[in-house]
Amino acid sequence: MTWDFYLFNLTCQQFLMLLRKTPSQPQIASAGAAAQNRRPRGLVNEIVDSLAVSIREGQIQPGDKLPTEAEIMVRFDVSRTVVREALSRLQASNLVETRHGIGTFVLAAHDSGNFKILAEDFATVDDVISVLELRISLETEAAGLAAQRRTDDNLRAMEAALQAFQDSIDADSDGIPPDFQFHMEVARSTGNRHFADLMTYLGTMIIPRTRVNTTLSAPEGRLSYLQRVHSEHESICNAIRNRDAEGARAAMRTHLSNSRERLRKGKNGHTTQPVTSLNLARV
Repeated sequence: MTWDFYLFNLTCQQFLMLLRKTPSQPQIASAGAAAQNRRPRGLVNEIVDSLAVSIREGQIQPGDKLPTEAEIMVRFDVSRTVVREALSRLQASNLVETRHGIGTFVLAAHDSGNFKILAEDFATVDDVISVLELRISLETEAAGLAAQRRTDDNLRAMEAALQAFQDSIDADSDGIPPDFQFHMEVARSTGNRHFADLMTYLGTMIIPRTRVNTTLSAPEGRLSYLQRVHSEHESICNAIRNRDAEGARAAMRTHLSNSRERLRKGKNGHTTQPVTSLNLARV
């Protein structure tokens, strides 16, 4: 995966200036060679993921005009068709609107009857557990579909996320970005874009250790805990690699259920304790 959810950790102004920079000839040549190995669907996802995260995190503000199609084409080294599909996805998610002859603008978030999960919906440990239960039902089936439908490119992306997670462990990092990326790649491997769109919508906040106080290490120790998570991810990946749909479902259910049980034990009976006040094992 070339771009992750931290790529656009820039202000809106910096982002727009970056898009308008003219790349050097060596950069163009390098990007062009890399693009030959990237599938159109993956290119659309790169643009959607990057812009959606920037919008939802407030780095691009409501009312801001997005760069032109030509500028996005240069920045991502993609065709106009890819850019237009990405913008259509963003419009379908009610993140932007296109005003013909003027450009594409970021929409203000508005309250509606539509389904949504916001940061404030993770106020307590019970809230985090509730989202985990939703994930168990959705991601268990996603893993099964991924085992049936995954491509070689999907598998390589999952393996890259696994390696990035191991690298983050070795670097004494919490491993949140590659953890989320692994689950995203499983969703993409279903061949059903709605799974990936939902993961994009939820973002890294669905990783429980982004929502609870993890200043204390897990009971078995930080390294052992993260290695166990890594091993659970490997079990999921191996089942998907072997096209074992039931095995993939079982491995994903076990992985997410383990996270839920660690949270339940960590509560110590305080069912509505704010997540920021608990010293829980990382989950």
